[in-house]
Amino acid sequence: MFLFNVFKKTIKMSRYFLLILAFGLSTNCNNKPNSEVKKTTPYNEAPAWAGEAVWYQIFVERFRNGNPENNPTLSSIKGSLIDDYPENWQITPWTHNWYEQQGWESATGLDFYRSIQMRRYGGDLEGVIQKLPYLVDLGINAIYLNPINDAPSLHKYDARNYHHVDITFGGNIETNQKQIDSENPGDPTTWGWTESDKIFLNLIKKCHENGIKVVLDFSFNHTGTSFWAFQDIIKNQENSKYKDWYEINSFKNDALGTEFDYSGWFGIKSLPEFKKLKESEKLEGHAYEGNMPDEVKNHIFAVCRRWMDPNNDGDTSEGIDGMRLDVAEHVPLGFWRDFRKEVRRINPDFYLVGENWWSKWPDELMDAEPWVKGDIFDAVMHYQWYKPSRGLFNKGDDAVTLDHFYNQMDSLWSKYRLQTQVAMMNLMASHDSPRFWTSMNNHGKYKYQCKPRENPKYNTNMPSERTRLEGMALLIHQFTMIGAPHIWNGDEMGMWGADDPDNRKPLIWDDYDFELETPFKYSDLNYQTKPKSDTSLIEFYKSLIALRKANLALQKGQYIPDRSLVDKGVLKYIRSYEGIDIEIYINTSENEVDFNVESDKQSLFSHRSNINDKTIFLESFGAIVLK
Repeated sequence: MFLFNVFKKTIKMSRYFLLILAFGLSTNCNNKPNSEVKKTTPYNEAPAWAGEAVWYQIFVERFRNGNPENNPTLSSIKGSLIDDYPENWQITPWTHNWYEQQGWESATGLDFYRSIQMRRYGGDLEGVIQKLPYLVDLGINAIYLNPINDAPSLHKYDARNYHHVDITFGGNIETNQKQIDSENPGDPTTWGWTESDKIFLNLIKKCHENGIKVVLDFSFNHTGTSFWAFQDIIKNQENSKYKDWYEINSFKNDALGTEFDYSGWFGIKSLPEFKKLKESEKLEGHAYEGNMPDEVKNHIFAVCRRWMDPNNDGDTSEGIDGMRLDVAEHVPLGFWRDFRKEVRRINPDFYLVGENWWSKWPDELMDAEPWVKGDIFDAVMHYQWYKPSRGLFNKGDDAVTLDHFYNQMDSLWSKYRLQTQVAMMNLMASHDSPRFWTSMNNHGKYKYQCKPRENPKYNTNMPSERTRLEGMALLIHQFTMIGAPHIWNGDEMGMWGADDPDNRKPLIWDDYDFELETPFKYSDLNYQTKPKSDTSLIEFYKSLIALRKANLALQKGQYIPDRSLVDKGVLKYIRSYEGIDIEIYINTSENEVDFNVESDKQSLFSHRSNINDKTIFLESFGAIVLK
C-alpha cells in the first residue's frame, strides 16, 4: 500500500480545525442537512439540501449480502441475457478471485466478459441496512441507489416492474412473486407491497432517521423484455392494448410474412425502447424536443407517486428524496418538463439528476446546459468536471495545463446558475466507468480502452504510491470545489477495477477474507494481490467529508478562481459565502513549492504541507485549506 505518513502532518495542521469545531464557529457537524427547516423550494431551483450533499452511490447486488436466503435463483434471473444459463449455475462466492472463471462458467464455453454477466453475489437491501452505521460513521448524508426495481439482470436497468423492488433484494422470493402475480400491473389501484418493497421503505426510514437523503435510479427510456407490458405485446401482438408503448417495427403476421421486430436501446434487443413522439431531429449526444405516449407517461407518474408518497397521504417524508434518470438525452425534453411538474407537485423539495454524458466519445462530453435551466433537472452527473480534473492531476493522454484547466472551468461553470452549480453531482467514478484509483493509475484517455480485453497493457492491479498521491490531491479538489462530491461505493476503501463490469466487484468488507486476485488471462500483467480495505484511506475520506460539512462556504459558496500561483503549479481558488472566504491551495506538480500568505489565516486542512510564519510549503501534490 502507499504511505500515509502524511496523516501525521494532517493531524498536526488540523488543530485549528478542531478548535473551530469545538467553539461552534463552523456549522452542521452532524449528518443532518442544514436546510431541513426550509420547506419549499422554488420550482426552477434545486433543493437546498442538494448543495449540502456528500453522495455515496450503492450498487446493491455487489454491496453486501445481508440475507443469503433471498439469493437469486435460476428462475429469478431468467431472461436477463441472450445466452442460456447452465443447469449447474450457482451464486458466486463473495471473496472469489474476480478474473477466474468458476467451473460452471468455464463449462459454458463463453469468454470471461460474457460469462461474468451471469454472476450473482447476492447483495440485497438488508445488507445496506446492516452497513448503515458504516455510512453514518463515514459522514455521508445522501445515497444514490442504482436501480432496485424488479428485473432479471444484475444491473436492473431491464425492468420487469417499476413499481416493485427486485424480488431477490429482500424477503422471500416466492412470496414476493406471488404478490406481484396477484396484481394488474396496468392498474395502480391493485398494487400491493411485497416483502422486498417493505424492506426498502424501512431502509428509507432508517436513512431519514440518520439525516441521509435517498435517491433512486430509474431508466424510463427502455425496459427489459420481461416487462409486463412488453410481455403482453409478445403474447397478443397488434391486438395488445400496449402496442403503442414501444418502438415496434413490425408485428408477427404469417399472412404478410412479417416477424415481430422492435427497436432496442443502441440496438440491444434485451432493452426495448419506449415510443418517442419526436418534434425535432434526434442527434446522439444532444437534446431534442418531443414527448412520450400519454399511457406510458401516466404509468411512470404512478410509479413516481408510489415511491415518493408510499402511503398516498400527502406526507412525502416516508418516500424517496430524488431520482437519478438514466440515459436522459434519449428521452424528449417535453417528457422531462412534464416529469418535473409532476414530481415537484408531489414534493417541492424533490431532486432530479440526469445522466448526460458523451456527444462524441471519447473526446467530447455533452453540453448539460439544456437540461439544467430550471425546467427539467436540478443537476447532472458531472463527468464534465471530472474529465479535465483528471487530466490536470493524471498527466496522461488527457493532460491539461493548469492555465488551460482554469479556462475549462471558467467555460464550464459559467453555463450554470449558482443554485445549479452547487447542486451538481461531482463524481469521479461510477458503475459505468473505471474505478477512481484505476482511472488515475492509467494514463490513457478517460473511458477509452480501459479494460484488459481492449488493452492488454491496461493496469488492473493495485494503484501505485504515485497514483495515490495524485488521487488524494484530486480528492481534496473534489471536496472543496463547487458542486456536491460523490463516492462510488468501495472507492473510499481503495478498491481498484477497470471499466464495466470490472468496476462492479463485491465490496471488500473487513469481515471477508478474499482470495488472491490475478489478472485477466490476456493481460500483459502478472500479479497476485490480496484485496483488502484500506483503513487509512477511509480516514482520509472522513477528514474531507468533515471539512466540507463543517463549512457552509464549501457547500454553498461561490467558486472564485485565482491564477496568481499558476507559474508554481499551484491550483488556487476561493469559496466565498456570506462574508467568509475559504482559500484552497493544491500543488499539481511533482516539485515542492513555497509562497507567502497573509498571517491572519486559519488552517482548516493540511496535507503534505507546512507553514512557517507567512510562508507555506507544499510537497508534491500537497494541499492546504485556509480560512
